[in-house]
Amino acid sequence: MFEAHFQTFEEPESGVALTARLAAFRAELARRKLTGFVIPRADQQQNEYVAPSEERLAWLTGFTGSAGMAIVLVHQAAVFVDGRYTLQAAKQVDVRAWKVESLIDPSPESWLTRHLVAGDRLGFDPWLHTSAAAERLQAACAKAGAELVAVESNPLDSVWTERPAPPLGPVAIHGAPFSGEAEAEKLKRITAEIDRLGVDALVLSDSHAVAWTFNIRGADVSHTPLPLSYALVPKAGRPTIFIDHRKLSNSARDHLEQSADVAEPEALTPALTALAQRGASMALDSATAADALSRLINGAGGKAVRASDPTALLKACKNPTEIEGTRNAHRRDAVALARFLAWIDREAPSGALTEIDTVEALETFRRETGALKDVSFPTIAGTGPNGAIVHYRVTRKTNRRIALGDLLLIDSGAQYQDGTTDVTRTIAIGTPTAEMRDRFTRVLRGHIAIARAVFPDGTTGAQLDSLARQFLWQAGLDFEHGTGHGVGSYLSVHEGPARISKLGTAPLRRGMILSNEPGYYKTDAFGIRIENLELVVAKEVSGAEKPINAFETLTLAPIDRRLIDLTMLSVDELSWLNDYHARVRHEVRPHLDDSDKLWLDAATAALA
Repeated sequence: MFEAHFQTFEEPESGVALTARLAAFRAELARRKLTGFVIPRADQQQNEYVAPSEERLAWLTGFTGSAGMAIVLVHQAAVFVDGRYTLQAAKQVDVRAWKVESLIDPSPESWLTRHLVAGDRLGFDPWLHTSAAAERLQAACAKAGAELVAVESNPLDSVWTERPAPPLGPVAIHGAPFSGEAEAEKLKRITAEIDRLGVDALVLSDSHAVAWTFNIRGADVSHTPLPLSYALVPKAGRPTIFIDHRKLSNSARDHLEQSADVAEPEALTPALTALAQRGASMALDSATAADALSRLINGAGGKAVRASDPTALLKACKNPTEIEGTRNAHRRDAVALARFLAWIDREAPSGALTEIDTVEALETFRRETGALKDVSFPTIAGTGPNGAIVHYRVTRKTNRRIALGDLLLIDSGAQYQDGTTDVTRTIAIGTPTAEMRDRFTRVLRGHIAIARAVFPDGTTGAQLDSLARQFLWQAGLDFEHGTGHGVGSYLSVHEGPARISKLGTAPLRRGMILSNEPGYYKTDAFGIRIENLELVVAKEVSGAEKPINAFETLTLAPIDRRLIDLTMLSVDELSWLNDYHARVRHEVRPHLDDSDKLWLDAATAALA
């Protein structure tokens, strides 16, 4: 009945083949007189989704998560992952060959100081690490009396004999009806920031920044419409974009050449070298710029200045066109979600559905909007104990049948040309337990607390994060991920600089879009998460002495009433929920058929 096209359910390679790869890699390290090597889950631009040709960590270890690192020494090898991926990594890597360790606390660098010995030579590829990451490795090596070696070519690529070719996705123009601002205007704002930074030029090392600045999109990585590229923006004069000409149609090239010179990627090194030889100072994004760029600029006599890429903040604050676009995208997505949720309620109690069935169905409902470009990330559909794996990705091997008594957690998103969506719903299949309802209601109360937050200009995500956790904390519970991340405009579903988390130090500004997704996970039992996207908007507060902001909820999808313990909700929380459901009904109902209208009426009926 349903067919997914944007994601697959095949199991990653594992076992003997991967053990043989590790042995071949160690032999190559020995040939190069290296006693160890660091393999990050990264490409040259620190993208979340990387091209198949850049999946070095997955190729060597079997671990396919979106964040991680491996370190191979002569007698030790470890894979480092954060809390989201601990369970996944343990299942994917050969634990006889690899230890699974923490990516955060303790850090990989502390592991290195314990396992390196004096005289060791630890290699790293400076194109795959930021300068800050390289400095951390350098400090760890120094502490152990070892040497950190920046390699000219990556030794892993020498043994990866069937490495895919780099991607050549065609570049598309993201025109004014979607971007809302011409490239010339964006460049004016960027050059003002270059002036403020006191440098001669800015290197755009992040393809998201290039895509936003020059109003283009691409198809080089999964789930994010990125054209892999670089740009050099001088304080005065024309910028240069470095992009493979094979990605450019005549119209795309004409579009770019209106505001920039266009060169091949290989021209980046000579261009930076020539500028550096004249003593130029160049700003590099500390979060995404490869250490190789700093080495190149400083080595040629220039000055590499680490800073926050100013386009990140400019891009995060959506303009009126982008805001109206994302509202339209969410209305469209809401119709697909309502049809899907109605289908789940009809079909799941029979016991015939599996996790893969739900992923395929949801993608099909989104395709039927006629506007779907891609899913914005691989759908997380976990039923029962699989729901407790925060970033679970169903495969044919792990695919679980949905049973009565389960909670089904489904976290998904869509890429439409006018906006990017991301939504999570937890659905009761049959009758939930009292424990499930208690935990769900605590998560819901935290979600509502964020949605109703009123906060002064300059407030950071870290200041709001505890609002989402307070009701879980009261019961001695918590969740091991941030409460929210930024979201792009037909770009990355995970966008900086702002986020709602303990680490969210960037102020929340009007026009930013962030997720609101508290959760609770009981290992081997069930998972709960409720996620909407929120737009930061101005809030009129009588007598306010400073500008005040609030959130406008963009996502429009019913929250499962069967999982709510009404006795736990305050009057204000209940009022928010009923108002939200009334809005969902008003926006979505006209676009459904009669049977789905009846389902929506019941799913959004007021609770008393």
